[in-house]
Amino acid sequence: MQSSKRILVAPLNWGLGHATRCIPIINALLEHGHQPFIASDGVARSLLRKEFPDVTTFELPSYKITYAEKAKNFKVKMMWDSPKVLKAMNKEKKTIKQLVKKHQLDGIISDNRLGVFYKKVPCVFITHQLNVLSGNTTWMSSKAHQKIIKKFDACWVPDVEGKPNLTGKLGHLKKSKINIKYLGPLSRFKKTAVEQKYDLMVLLSGPEPQRTILEEKLLEELQQFDGNIFFVKGKIEEHKSIEEFETLNNTITVCNFMQSEELQTALTQSAKVLCRSGYTTIMDLAKLEKKAFFIPTPGQYEQEYLAKRLQKQNLVPYSNQSDFKFDDLKRIDAFEGLKQFESDIDYGSLFSLFSKVKENSEPTSSSLST
Repeated sequence: MQSSKRILVAPLNWGLGHATRCIPIINALLEHGHQPFIASDGVARSLLRKEFPDVTTFELPSYKITYAEKAKNFKVKMMWDSPKVLKAMNKEKKTIKQLVKKHQLDGIISDNRLGVFYKKVPCVFITHQLNVLSGNTTWMSSKAHQKIIKKFDACWVPDVEGKPNLTGKLGHLKKSKINIKYLGPLSRFKKTAVEQKYDLMVLLSGPEPQRTILEEKLLEELQQFDGNIFFVKGKIEEHKSIEEFETLNNTITVCNFMQSEELQTALTQSAKVLCRSGYTTIMDLAKLEKKAFFIPTPGQYEQEYLAKRLQKQNLVPYSNQSDFKFDDLKRIDAFEGLKQFESDIDYGSLFSLFSKVKENSEPTSSSLST
């Protein structure tokens, strides 16, 4: 039996997806007798603190990622912000070094945080983007990302290795020297049988200003929708708030955020889901086998690729944000909807990586006693 290890889990604060898909990882660490620590910033950190109030949480430097208001400016905005990201990464590396030494950490799990790495302890990188799509610079952004991943002892991809799969070319390489482990899709949810309560659930998240732009557009468009709507803004705030609005055609219940258990209930009670085509959301909807409609974040190549791919497979329809009208939701009925992939994750084998002692490693704990 493996001895208990002290493992840092650090998701990127880019929307809520990286944080939420770390929830099953953190739960698995606890179930296997390990002691997780959480490190992030912004809404990602806030969400995980609410989910795991008894787990020690650390603040990491923010990448300060925001989106351009127009899709055509997305890449330019990312390039303009790259010095801020590089600066945050350097601060991140220093912070991680201090945390490993101060708290005697035995290993690190980074979900797309590029600077969360320390060469003297085993480090894992979680990503579904082995290829990073960026238009005509995809070859360059992919090679740069793969170069960073190679520093880590393993790369965990939340998808299946063969076909059919959810990520397509994002999560699969023809040849690679990276130590890739396919986990199968990761979701914090479990499918249960409940009575339908809502005709449509709207689930928002993602960096500003695009989250707010879509929220305002949908609250206006969906007043014409015939049926009850549950609308989750995806704004992590200190207190949860719920409001109801009566329109001529429906009742719209608006909530600022929900934690995992109540969100799972609301999703299963909903006939259809309208949301971004972020990969974590896709994994959650596949787990719950939902019918959905996607509106990709404007200019985000990954979300656009996933939405187009799933529509081509006749699973989920999509619309560009600027073109969306409430009538588009009628297209959902002609599509099959998402289905779950059966996969059993061998967490014991995955976590055995943290029992390995690296050359020139820092003295770390052999058990949870300090």
